[in-house]
Amino acid sequence: MELKRVVVTGLGAITPLGNDVATTWANAKEGVSGAGPITHFDASKFKTQFACEVKGYNAADHFDRKKERQLDLYAQYALVAARQAVEDSGINAESVDHNRVGVIVAAGIGGLHTFEEEAGYFALTGEEKGPKYNPFFIPKMIADIASGHISMEYGFHGPNYGVVSACASSNNAIIDAFNYIRLGKADAFITGGAEAAVFPAGVGGFNSMHALSTRNDSPKTASRPFSASRDGFVIGEGATVLILEELEHAKARGAKIYAEVVGGGMSADAYHITATHPEGLGAILSMKMALEDAGMKPEDIDYINVHGTSTPKGDISEVKAIVDLFGDAAYKLNISSTKSMTGHLLGATGAMEAMFSIKAVEEDIVPPTINHEEGDNDPEIDYNLNFTFGKAQHRKVRAALSNAFGFGGHNASVIVKKYEE
Repeated sequence: MELKRVVVTGLGAITPLGNDVATTWANAKEGVSGAGPITHFDASKFKTQFACEVKGYNAADHFDRKKERQLDLYAQYALVAARQAVEDSGINAESVDHNRVGVIVAAGIGGLHTFEEEAGYFALTGEEKGPKYNPFFIPKMIADIASGHISMEYGFHGPNYGVVSACASSNNAIIDAFNYIRLGKADAFITGGAEAAVFPAGVGGFNSMHALSTRNDSPKTASRPFSASRDGFVIGEGATVLILEELEHAKARGAKIYAEVVGGGMSADAYHITATHPEGLGAILSMKMALEDAGMKPEDIDYINVHGTSTPKGDISEVKAIVDLFGDAAYKLNISSTKSMTGHLLGATGAMEAMFSIKAVEEDIVPPTINHEEGDNDPEIDYNLNFTFGKAQHRKVRAALSNAFGFGGHNASVIVKKYEE
């Protein structure tokens, strides 16, 4: 069976760096930090009091009051990003076979804020009053509902579901959509990820695990991947949505093509519920499978957008995996962690970083890893690698690989390359 080619024809994003793709990408290239004091709630008694929040967002600008009441913030972000991507691509139910367009939008957690509000009922009102819940509680909370709302808005009847694999979720969503299309089971997909967990349960829960940076005196420099002084990740929020489309289908309707998706790899560490394998064995397998899927060799990759969360152990294991798998080619490519600017968007992070990889391929520019200070070197990290510290670098980016790893040992790697006839 001859596999179909899959291209990217639309992009949408609402992130800590901007409320659209153009602003987000421009700020990423400039090395802007999206971190700041938490505004969603009073975090003064929390160990971590800052995050990478979406800024200037007003639900009333996007939804009427009735619709807003049905949507957790994560689903709002998903719909906003999907609308941008659909408009960018020009795809709609009238111009395509709506039965062959699907939606797979991931979330690592889903409606955490909704759950937090509703689950506190008895503590707030007393059990003697009996249970009384918002009828939208369950459909606002569940992690698949963003996909459902997007399909209903556009009338797309193709495969529709969410993916939950912690912080690998949206890479898994992209790989699923990619495979459906290249197997000929769909013409196009709206895919990506969304998350909104900058609320007490999210921040407090990660604090209790000692996973978050507590650099409250300097939020903008707190996310510092590959630096010896790193002390945890910075939690972020937002959504990114891609339109993936079968090549001939895209060409037939005159769609703009950003890049081609050529490979995906998935694996499990089978090691620990939260920690990555110390030698990066799962990461090696995920990247190796992606390269094999794409029919590529390590030297064909010019840029790796690493998972790079700024955690003490995770950064080391990913670097080891890259050196082990890529060998000499590792020293000829660029590596960067855009989480140094955006923070960690959990289940939405893979899609956002896939978007950064697509833009890097399109424009031949690698966004930087910020916040590394001279001399702040970890003896377990090989600084002969090009981590793109400090500022963006212009270079030919023929192909880019994007990694996303999650609690539970989930690993997912996606490869995109320049589109050529």
